[in-house]
Amino acid sequence: MDGFIEILKIILPAVAVFFAAFLIVKRFLENEDKRREHDLNKGNQSITSPLRLQAYERIIIFLERINPNSLLVRVNKNGMNCHQFHMELIKTIKSEFEHNLSQQIYMSHASWELIKTTKEEIIKLINVSSTKLLPNATSNDLAIMILNITASLEKKLPNDIAIEFIKKEVRKLF
Repeated sequence: MDGFIEILKIILPAVAVFFAAFLIVKRFLENEDKRREHDLNKGNQSITSPLRLQAYERIIIFLERINPNSLLVRVNKNGMNCHQFHMELIKTIKSEFEHNLSQQIYMSHASWELIKTTKEEIIKLINVSSTKLLPNATSNDLAIMILNITASLEKKLPNDIAIEFIKKEVRKLF
């Protein structure tokens, strides 16, 4: 029995020391993993932040380019009839959107959904304006109809709302 007590006197402190060392090493390794992960995230952020900012800049340019006021002036050409102008406006908006599709990688889901909705609302505005004109109308008639409808809206244009939303989101990031 004395031998058993002597062994316990040696084993119990050894187990306690082993357990304490195990906990200390475990905590140290967890902290090292967290530090490495933080450093990696920080490094990635220095790479992705400029890309995200550039994506937001490109989307703002897209929204400004599909603003009816600038879109009408840029797309309208002499000699176009209403139908040709209507098709060219829709084609331009879709082309601009497709050109910026890759930007969704760097944007929040809410922002990208708002961008898609804005595009669709501007197209709907152009389509509605087109249906209110006679078949022999000119491109200028369509432009005037679109401008009249946008001027009569009681709320902001969809692209203005999207621009404000994106500016708020960018402020949160930086």
